[in-house]
Amino acid sequence: MATGVSKTKMNGNLQVSTSDNGNLSYHPIWQNGNSANRLYFGDNLAVMQDMLKDETIKGQIRLIYIDPPYATNSVFQTRKQQDAYTDLLTGNDYVDFIRERLSLMKELLADNGSIYVHLDNKMVFHIKVLMDEIFGTGNFRSMITRKKCKSKNFTKNSFGNISDYILFYTKSNNYVWNKQYDQWTDDKILKEYPFIEEDTGRRYKRVPIHAPGTRNGETGKTWRGMMPPEGKHWQFTPNKLEELDRNGEIYWSSTGNPRRKVYLDESNGIALQDIWLDYLDVNNQNTQTTGYPTEKNIDMLKRIILASSNMGDLVMDCFAGSGTMLVAADELKRNWIGVDVGNEAIKVILNRFKNGTQTLDEHIGNKKEIQKTPDLFSSSLIEGNTFVANKIAHHLINNYTIFANGKYSGAEFQIPENTATIKNGILDRASEEGNI
Repeated sequence: MATGVSKTKMNGNLQVSTSDNGNLSYHPIWQNGNSANRLYFGDNLAVMQDMLKDETIKGQIRLIYIDPPYATNSVFQTRKQQDAYTDLLTGNDYVDFIRERLSLMKELLADNGSIYVHLDNKMVFHIKVLMDEIFGTGNFRSMITRKKCKSKNFTKNSFGNISDYILFYTKSNNYVWNKQYDQWTDDKILKEYPFIEEDTGRRYKRVPIHAPGTRNGETGKTWRGMMPPEGKHWQFTPNKLEELDRNGEIYWSSTGNPRRKVYLDESNGIALQDIWLDYLDVNNQNTQTTGYPTEKNIDMLKRIILASSNMGDLVMDCFAGSGTMLVAADELKRNWIGVDVGNEAIKVILNRFKNGTQTLDEHIGNKKEIQKTPDLFSSSLIEGNTFVANKIAHHLINNYTIFANGKYSGAEFQIPENTATIKNGILDRASEEGNI
């Protein structure tokens, strides 16, 4: 939550998508060309049911990431104290709510697709059992533990709560996977690769050339008159070991013990593990943010997108919130679908697409006056046929269509057509001087 305190009462300004006499059909109310990117204002259950009728979406989504409510029995508000969303379902009602939606997500996923579900310790194990049932225990890949904030003075008689969890499942055993790496730091390099080769200056480490387990084939035979240690076998055949030695890639100790040289310059980095320490949420006054509660770290979402999709793939976040997943996907050249039922979320997303993010200080007005988030549900946005807005510095995303159900004319979601843009990092003055 933005203020760090769970609320139990609403301010009374929360609006959600409405429908006309139960008609849950969705139609475009703002459209930009033939973009594959779609932002839906509505209940994700109805939206996904409608998507299953679309052959261009059903079974075509490569990656789904969701950060659903956590069954906290709370109301979450923005930094400007606007009601953003409610999280009031608990117990079996909450599990049923998630079950119904996960079943639809499985149908929407491509056969080689993946799904990541972000939760805290309250319901993560309930939902893991549920996902084992829906996706199959064999398709469980990881439960990632993420450090969500810095250490704090915990007032309860327990350990400090600084982590949450991401359940990673796939639809099948044949799934898109791009192994991810962290970069080497100077300290880790010195620790892991302590040696420098005299002739070449290459940094390396020394590793055993044997592995656990006995073998009856070539790797279990003698090499240079030596057998592998008892209960082990050579990692390579004797012929391959000879080749490595000829190339200077075997280090011989003073006692004649052989080890293989592994060079730093041949490493892709440190393979990413299932404990993530570097993706904290907003934690200082200089962090860029939308001000939306429970907004997640964009670098974390980029890592997920890179791992489980390729350029041009379709990804979805149907609890879109502040739109971080959509921005990350767009920057990485994926097509995306976003869904949210709350008007505040849609306002935040559209404002982010046009104006980017701000620091925490700017959200509370400490540094400079900032542009107000447009009220997408007010007719005061439109004067004649002109969108009323301040000058805009850049577009984060301008190629997408908004869909909604219910009585919406389109004016509620109007996007400025003439805006300044960033070209090669320089503000385009020609467009800035247009009718903005």
